[in-house]
Amino acid sequence: MSQLFPGADVEPVELADAGGMVCIRTASASDVENLSIYFTGLSATSRNKRFSGARADPGAVAADCIATSGGLGNFTLLAELREDGRGTIIGEALYAYDATARQGEFAISVADAFQRKGLGLQMLTAMEARAIDLGHAMIAAETARTNAEMRGLARKAGFNDTGLGDWQSVHLAKRLSR
Repeated sequence: MSQLFPGADVEPVELADAGGMVCIRTASASDVENLSIYFTGLSATSRNKRFSGARADPGAVAADCIATSGGLGNFTLLAELREDGRGTIIGEALYAYDATARQGEFAISVADAFQRKGLGLQMLTAMEARAIDLGHAMIAAETARTNAEMRGLARKAGFNDTGLGDWQSVHLAKRLSR
């Protein structure tokens, strides 16, 4: 954990063209309002890809993300750009462990201006490390077949198409190892 950014899940990194340091940390109840602002700031396309359709109330979605966190094996990670002592959320990843399926499932988004800079991969890496620490052995996600960005990110992170999707979706999975 960084002394510069207490609470960081991984060492802060500098992203190309970001204009500050990026800290990936666990979300808390005090993050609901800023997470709502983040979701509102996503383009309609990015919101649609993250939520697999339109969502009317970003505040309710943010509250759900935070409420889901904190349970056994459930957490939300936030990527926060730190500038002039202030933090702005530029990415989030929600992780929930399904004990019946014996795998973690996740959803992730990155602010439009910070896509294709490596932040999504860094967030997936931090999420996987946390899941491994929790003793989880498998992680999975489902995305639309048309979501080439997520499929590319997952492939880069070592996920494979399981073939369990349907004509609209792709099911991705990765075995975790210590």
